[in-house]
Amino acid sequence: MLRQIAFLAAASLALAACQDQASGGQSGTRSEIRIVGSSTVFPFAKAVAEQFSVNGSNPSPILESTGTGGGMNLFCAGVGANTPDIENASRRIKASELELCQSNGVTDVVEVQIGIDGIAIAQANNGPSFSLTPVQIYKAIAERPFGKENKAKNWSDIDPSLPNFAINVYGPPSTSGTRDALTELIMEVGCITDPETKALKESNKTEFDAICHEVRADGAYVDAGENDNLIVQKLKANPNSIGIFGYSFLEENLDSVRGIPVSGVNPSYEAIASGEYPGARPLYIYVKKQHVGVIPGLKEYVLEFVNAGTADGYLVKAGLIAAPDDVRENMLEVVNNMTPLSISELK
Repeated sequence: MLRQIAFLAAASLALAACQDQASGGQSGTRSEIRIVGSSTVFPFAKAVAEQFSVNGSNPSPILESTGTGGGMNLFCAGVGANTPDIENASRRIKASELELCQSNGVTDVVEVQIGIDGIAIAQANNGPSFSLTPVQIYKAIAERPFGKENKAKNWSDIDPSLPNFAINVYGPPSTSGTRDALTELIMEVGCITDPETKALKESNKTEFDAICHEVRADGAYVDAGENDNLIVQKLKANPNSIGIFGYSFLEENLDSVRGIPVSGVNPSYEAIASGEYPGARPLYIYVKKQHVGVIPGLKEYVLEFVNAGTADGYLVKAGLIAAPDDVRENMLEVVNNMTPLSISELK
């Protein structure tokens, strides 16, 4: 009974807040869907927003590229017109983030996997061709590879077979889901090739995370912010540098940059979809169920997103890799029923 009362109270707060416009506090209802989060998901959300509002059929959603982590903080801040309706995410929500949502009255969060992406390691088209492995990437950008000070200046310091020029990597910031995926899918894979370091995951998780996930801060790795276009510009200006961003952005810029093979596998649609490429990851959007039925068209926008991500959908043409049919069918059921995510599913 108390849970029902709490839910109704939260829903009432959402309705009341949404009926008081964020701009100026005038009576009425905010008609635009507000979306925050991942820079990787942003282009797909924008394409769906354009289709959703074509010919003035719906108000154009308001999109903001804040990074996955920054978007989660905004999304989980509460319910009402001054809070986002959707969070774009290039990684899965963390249990701690869902707990933050719930503690702030965001009691029902719906998780929707929209497709798949890959962490692309890229260079300018006129740069010298070479390939890398997860352990080489780890040794190049980790603060303390295998627990020791990183003294590598050139790629050849890591492996004599690599080019003899300075390690200069432009990549995502700590607030980005792409950075989380980089540390988990590439750096950690390289880190655990050392048995002693691998054993720390069970004996000392804090030290393990510090050794395997922390990125060096001496200038060899440059935090390029949430603007992937800036990374492409830097690669073009310095052909000896490499950049790290989502595969979809690589595909958009093949006239300027190319993917570097990782473990002998090029970042391609087929390799990522099959799981052969080592940096593959799912992409998500998170929906505030308490805003459904209050913010006009919210559920319809989410359905459009799922339907646009089929193998022959317009999002695939924009660079998204379609999720397997069974995943997409499950997502349609989740969206139709607006089934909320539980913390137990994340632990």
